[in-house]
Amino acid sequence: MNQATSTRISVVVIGRNEGARLSACLASVMAADRAGHELQLIYVDSDSSDDSIARAQACGARVIGIRPTRPSAAAGRNAGWRVATGQWVLFLDGDTQLDHDFLPRALDEIGQASDLAAIWGHRRESRPAASIYNRVLDLDWIYPPGDTAFCGGDALFRRAALDAVGGFDDSLIAGEEPELCARLRAAGWRIRHIDAPMTRHDLAITQWRQYWRRAERAGHAYAEISARFAHLPDGLWRQDARRNRLHGAVLLGGTAITLAAAIGGHPLVLAGALCTATAVLLRTAWRARWKCDSAATLLLYAAHSHLQQLPILWGQLAWRRAQFSGRRRRLIEYKDPSA
Repeated sequence: MNQATSTRISVVVIGRNEGARLSACLASVMAADRAGHELQLIYVDSDSSDDSIARAQACGARVIGIRPTRPSAAAGRNAGWRVATGQWVLFLDGDTQLDHDFLPRALDEIGQASDLAAIWGHRRESRPAASIYNRVLDLDWIYPPGDTAFCGGDALFRRAALDAVGGFDDSLIAGEEPELCARLRAAGWRIRHIDAPMTRHDLAITQWRQYWRRAERAGHAYAEISARFAHLPDGLWRQDARRNRLHGAVLLGGTAITLAAAIGGHPLVLAGALCTATAVLLRTAWRARWKCDSAATLLLYAAHSHLQQLPILWGQLAWRRAQFSGRRRRLIEYKDPSA
C-alpha cells in the first residue's frame, strides 16, 4: 500500500465505453478548484472497445486497464484507490462532470470531523430535457442534506477509512457503495450529504429497455445487499426490499383487476380502480413537491415512482433465481455506448 500524501487529492474515474463523456469528465476535473492541493488523476478502464484509453491519456491521466472475469464498478474503484497516493480520494463515474467548487466545500466539511469517512453533494442530470426518462430520474438524485446511511458513486472519501475496511466488495455488480458504507458505519465512521453541487451526470436513457434494465439492477442490489445484512437489527435495505415486493405485488394485482373490469364490462369496478390509481399518483406527486416546482414533472415522477417497482421486483426475483440455481449474474448494463 502506497503511503498517502497529505497535500494530494487522488481522483479516481472509472469508465467503460464512455467516449466523449469521459473527455468531458476528465476536463472538468482538471478545471476544478483544488483548494491548494496537488491533484492525482487516475482513470480505470474496464475493457472498453472505444477510444476511452486514448482520451484519458490525452488528458494526462494515469490509465489502469482491467479485465475482470466479472466486471463491476467496485473492481474499477478498488483498482484505482489502491494505487492512489492522496489522503483524500474522490470517486467519479466517467459519465459525470465535476462541479468547479465542490472540492473546497467538501474538504472543509470532512476536515472538521475526524470520524467522517465520506462527503457527497448533489448529482443532477446534465440533459434532463433529452428524454422523459432523464427528466424524471433527475429527481431521484435529490436528497436532503445531513448524515446519511450511504452515498452514491460520486463521493470524496478519506483514504484512512478505505484502508480501515478494505475498500469495495469486488463480488458485487450493484449496490457496492451502500455495502461499503454499511461496513464503514459499523466501524464507527459517518457519511454526510452536503447541500452543494457535486456533479452533472448523463444517464443517456432514451428507451424503455434502458429504463427497465437500470431499475432491474436496483432490484438486484436490493435483494443481494438486504440478504447480506439480514443478520443485523437495522439490516441495510431490508425494509426497502420488502416494500418493493409488496408494492410490486399490489401493482400487478391492481393491473389485473383493472384489465379484468375493462374486458368483463364492469364499469363501476373499472372506475373505482382508475380513481384509486389517480389518487395514489396525486398523493405521491404532492409528497415529492419539495424536489421540483413543475406540476407536470411531479406527476411524471409520481408515475415513475410506482412503475419502477415492477423492474425492481423483477431484479429481486432474478437474483433469487440465480442464487437457487447456483449462478452468478453478470453486470447489468443499461447504457448504449453509442449514445
